[in-house]
Amino acid sequence: MSTTSIAPITPIDIEGAGTAVATAGAYERLRILTENKTIAIVGLSDDPYRPSHFAAIYMQSWGYDIIPVNPRLLGKTILGQPVYASLSDIPRPVQIVDVFRKPSDIPPIAEEAVEIGARVLWLQLGIVNEDAARIARDGGLDVVMNRCVKIEHARFFGGLNLVGMNTGVITSRRTIG
Repeated sequence: MSTTSIAPITPIDIEGAGTAVATAGAYERLRILTENKTIAIVGLSDDPYRPSHFAAIYMQSWGYDIIPVNPRLLGKTILGQPVYASLSDIPRPVQIVDVFRKPSDIPPIAEEAVEIGARVLWLQLGIVNEDAARIARDGGLDVVMNRCVKIEHARFFGGLNLVGMNTGVITSRRTIG
């Protein structure tokens, strides 16, 4: 009889965030994106060239309900939706709290996500905060860190070509002339 061993999870080191263990595997991320369709994006910018705005446009185009959260833009609309100052100001249920803020800003956002009954705390690429993850997990939320919601959705549902990836080119060799 053979025994199969699972490789240990390797910690990752992200500048300014310390060492963290990777979260939510591929199956969990797929489940999260399939079961949850309302996303509050904390730090959503009204600048269409910012990553948060691009991710919001992409997710909205796939039918996700996007709720902008940015206290600087309170009173405005982004992508046709009113902007809220905080998660607790949102008058309807939120399933995913997607955060575009620096790691040190995340713990109070995690607490607020728990308070409003969100299901998932999703921290974007380069954002890892173990204290915030603990707060969210202790409150019953799934946690994804250091992953882009748009990239993960595209990986599972075939949208990578929208940013020039998955172009059908199998080799890096170019045809000359």
